[in-house]
Amino acid sequence: MTPTPAQPRPSRPVPVRPAGTGAADAAGPQVCDDMTVEVALAVMAGARTGHLLVCDNDDQRTGLVTRAQLTTVRDGAAYTDRLRLRDLPRSSAPAHGTGPLRDASAALGAPAA
Repeated sequence: MTPTPAQPRPSRPVPVRPAGTGAADAAGPQVCDDMTVEVALAVMAGARTGHLLVCDNDDQRTGLVTRAQLTTVRDGAAYTDRLRLRDLPRSSAPAHGTGPLRDASAALGAPAA
């Protein structure tokens, strides 16, 4: 059997983006709303980001959460390790809401769809 020469590898991976992705997609990692608060905090730490875009099972954006907001929820008296992102209260204020889950389009400065 004759060995075949190895293919040269690119020096760094080339990111692949699906067709139709916009500026809001580049704004941060996107996660499903069935993720627990603790896992969401771990994803943020791994991605080295301060926020996550939250989507439902149909890939529709439902909100945005920040590390500070999730840390506040985790440190609260009502926190359990089963608390999911979809269970967090929604805030109507786009930039300085009191609830952890904010409207993603308003928080990112994009018009609501």
